[in-house]
Amino acid sequence: MYARELGNGAELRPLEPWRAGEFLEHMDRGREHVGRFIGLADAAVDLDSARAWLQSYADKAAADAGRLDGIWLEGRLVGGVLFRTFDAEQGVCEAGCWLEPSATGRGLVTRAVRVLIDWAFRERGMHRVEWWAASENAASLAVAERLGMRRDAVLRGYREHHGVRHDIEIWSVLAPEWEAAS
Repeated sequence: MYARELGNGAELRPLEPWRAGEFLEHMDRGREHVGRFIGLADAAVDLDSARAWLQSYADKAAADAGRLDGIWLEGRLVGGVLFRTFDAEQGVCEAGCWLEPSATGRGLVTRAVRVLIDWAFRERGMHRVEWWAASENAASLAVAERLGMRRDAVLRGYREHHGVRHDIEIWSVLAPEWEAAS
């Protein structure tokens, strides 16, 4: 399998169903942090549910409808990046991420998402990459900004998570913008 160096002891590689045990351990270390704004922490609570969640992305990859990669730091899984949606026909996809607290503040997500976006535009010919995040999720919004994305909209009160309604910001970058900035 491939691995893509991200620098400073970090690498990006496929996060596949056979890694369910490692993925569950990672979720257990970062569950509270990861679960503040996204449902992933609730979706992988035991080995079976962790395997099922990873399998759902393996199925998406096989159907050309999504993609999932893990971020390893010094050999330990600490987070991941994904295409939550991937519509090759329309040329639009949505990237996302998560990271456990021990790995924050190192630029790992920004570097990993940059790899995904490069692949989407250069290899797959996508036209638009979106980034959806809760308005309160300052770290996620900072990633979008560092990647040169623009805020397109705020969906007020759009998503309920753990009993709280969140505004969701939609950011995007278009292929010509990405190419001009590269």
